[in-house]
Amino acid sequence: MGILVLVRHGESRWNLDNRFTGWVDVPLSQNGIREAERVADYCQQFEYSAAFTSNLTRAQETLLIILARQDLTGVFQHSNDYRHPDWIRRSNQPSVKDIPVYVSAELNERYYGSLQGLSKRAAEKKYGKDQVWAWRRGYEDHPPGGESLKETQARVQPYLTKHILPRVRLGESVIVAAHGNTLRAVIKHLEGISDEDIARVDLPEARPLVYHYRRGKFVRVEGDYQFSRPLR
Repeated sequence: MGILVLVRHGESRWNLDNRFTGWVDVPLSQNGIREAERVADYCQQFEYSAAFTSNLTRAQETLLIILARQDLTGVFQHSNDYRHPDWIRRSNQPSVKDIPVYVSAELNERYYGSLQGLSKRAAEKKYGKDQVWAWRRGYEDHPPGGESLKETQARVQPYLTKHILPRVRLGESVIVAAHGNTLRAVIKHLEGISDEDIARVDLPEARPLVYHYRRGKFVRVEGDYQFSRPLR
């Protein structure tokens, strides 16, 4: 039976200031590290064959804390490079207590364009509260120069279906440490959530969502979420 574990990264330094982060690469806060440690305690029950994460530090830190709690070393996999083929080949061969970690920008958080770096209050002052609400809660609305949730899903879904789900279907246990909006795209695909409802999904903190692959279907067996995502 295949198992898919989805983990939202812990609180980042910019979360402390309630700022739009998007693709800005900021680390976890102290509280975010503690959140990752609580998730790590919970995730010890699973034995992973592979791990996937985004190109952003806060997701990678969360993943590495989880793996370290199980005395596993995440070995980041690198693409082929004709200049150093031997190094790439040797680096990409994990040993007994290692686990391959696949990194992709396709799993990055939603790109917020001109909003990145602004606090929520500053964004509302500049663009108006109703407009910021529409960008954040709408499925097809996107901020200037940024992505909508629909566009984020269009980026995430091909990577999910090509690189992650096939491994789970073959019976592997796979962990994905990513971001709120990219994980919304994943669960929308797995559970068939409507365009209207997906933007309101509030993912749990310090608790993963766990799916089993049974009889040709992905079934959520642990973890929960609410359709009450706050505007924060």
